Amino acid sequence: QVQLVESGGGLVQPGGSLRPSCAAPGFTSIRYIMTWYRQPPGKERELVATITSFDSSTNYADSVKGRFTISKDNTKNTLYLQMNSLKPEETAVYYCNVRSLTGLRPIDYWGQGTQVIVSS
Repeated sequence: QVQLVESGGGLVQPGGSLRPSCAAPGFTSIRYIMTWYRQPPGKERELVATITSFDSSTNYADSVKGRFTISKDNTKNTLYLQMNSLKPEETAVYYCNVRSLTGLRPIDYWGQGTQVIVSS
């Protein structure tokens, strides 16, 4: 099965930047959607950004547009989230997700989460 391994979180000051990554070694799928979610303390998980395998089209939550950039490296089977101008309210556990669309039913794979703390 696919194992998603996240890294790159940490502590950053307001206005700073982080670039967490999500590696998916062994993943094979022709058609899939890769997504970053986040879950702030005491709140439900929310969608941050998505990118597709087929045309690399992206979608972002309104709150992060212009500051975050989702990207992928097909050679490394790795997903990235460049986060700039981070705000304290964006403190959360960030999760990556790969949704395979090649089968009869979509299959979701999740990373273990990486902690992002935005604080001075």
